[in-house]
Amino acid sequence: MERCPWCLCNEKMIKYHDEEWGVPLHEDKKQFEFLMMEVMQCGLNWNMMIQKRDIFRQCFDGFDYVKVAAYTQENVPKIMETKGMIRSQRKIEAVIHNARCFLKLREEFGTFSDYLWGFSEGKTIVYKQHQKSGLPAKNDLSDIISRDLKKRGFKYLGSVTIYSHLQACGIINDHQENCFRYKEVMKDSPITYK
Repeated sequence: MERCPWCLCNEKMIKYHDEEWGVPLHEDKKQFEFLMMEVMQCGLNWNMMIQKRDIFRQCFDGFDYVKVAAYTQENVPKIMETKGMIRSQRKIEAVIHNARCFLKLREEFGTFSDYLWGFSEGKTIVYKQHQKSGLPAKNDLSDIISRDLKKRGFKYLGSVTIYSHLQACGIINDHQENCFRYKEVMKDSPITYK
């Protein structure tokens, strides 16, 4: 069975690739989890995030954005002292801050997923050129979304980070064509080719 080569380093990465990456995601709690894992990943690698995922869930109440938004500065040292946690005060504070921004965005759009999927008109995007020339680190869509999120106060969500999130939540299908997941993740979703 063919898979995207980036996931072949260990079983947790293969499981993430096979079950989650690129699957069109419309559930806000999971959107928040993926997005905040991207915040924690800045400057590190995704494999480390997958390995530490249970620690993040423990530290951030299972990525319950309502609970995280209510955290105060007093929560930060406790989170940093958790065994195995990435000890970046700025990233932890950004997750808390972003939870508050996430709630405001939900007030405006109903759900974060409605907001995010609005940029692709509810469709999964397949960029034909990516299959030929490799995956970019960012694109025009991730630039637009990143700028908009920054205007809304979100932190640590630059264009490269947003592009990665768009891949993870299925707005962009960047599975390789020979990967068994390429067609599977699109079978029940509207698609647009660019």
